[in-house]
Amino acid sequence: MLDSDQIVYLNGEFMPLPDAKISVLDRGFIYGDGVYELVPVYAGEPFRMPHHLKRLQRSLDGIGLANPHGGERWEALLRELIGKHPWPNQGVYLQVTRGVAKRDHAFPVGATPTVFMMSNPLATPTAEQVARGVAVVTAEDNRWHRCDLKTISLLGNVLMRQLAAEQGAVEAVMFRDGFLTEASASNVLIVKDGTIVVPPKDNYILPGITYDATMEFAREADVPVEIRAVPKDEALAADEMWLSSSTKEVLAITTVDGRPFASGVPGPVFRKVWKTFQARKPKPRQA
Repeated sequence: MLDSDQIVYLNGEFMPLPDAKISVLDRGFIYGDGVYELVPVYAGEPFRMPHHLKRLQRSLDGIGLANPHGGERWEALLRELIGKHPWPNQGVYLQVTRGVAKRDHAFPVGATPTVFMMSNPLATPTAEQVARGVAVVTAEDNRWHRCDLKTISLLGNVLMRQLAAEQGAVEAVMFRDGFLTEASASNVLIVKDGTIVVPPKDNYILPGITYDATMEFAREADVPVEIRAVPKDEALAADEMWLSSSTKEVLAITTVDGRPFASGVPGPVFRKVWKTFQARKPKPRQA
């Protein structure tokens, strides 16, 4: 059931969610031909918005779609949408598709991009998840070769996430050709001998904004970071393993494939970096 009080943005207009409609010939619907971003908002303030807009531009460039707005316009629209909802912490979803055109695989000439934005309460990890960690399953990464683009063609990720859900886990941690890539909707980091080790950004890994923030905050906390390929055996024998994403922030993995992982509780490096992360989030303004 649609929330009639929720306001969304569609192609130049703010409107109640039930009134937002697109053509069945929109290429986002027909082909999954589009890109998206999710910007977390804390205390009414977008978190690392320039980074998200830069990644949006990278994804648009990657699929050959012109950006319908400049950075200032995106920011103005996003802030206006935030202001139309009462929640202090929000997750603003924005999507750009190639627009409406006759069904043909080739890019249409002259089509106008469809721009959609919505906001929901930001669902961050619970206190119990932070304290106890979460469960994941492992899987072979069989998605396409351009996972670095944040496209709306997410069926591969959906199937991986469903695999995890069916086993009572929050994520599927994936490996390709024997090396760690990412999870279905998160980046994955490990800790070995006090050092955070993360896979390099390549075409198999989404360049996560929270991935970058986590490493930045780790360095602030004097935790060393190493970027290199991570073999599966090393990942599964690590001292700690984490998830990071806009909604998960940074979250410890304590169960893998139904068995306790490492110590079975969030480790000391995680606790240190998590505290730094929380300290860096925007706070409510003092009256």
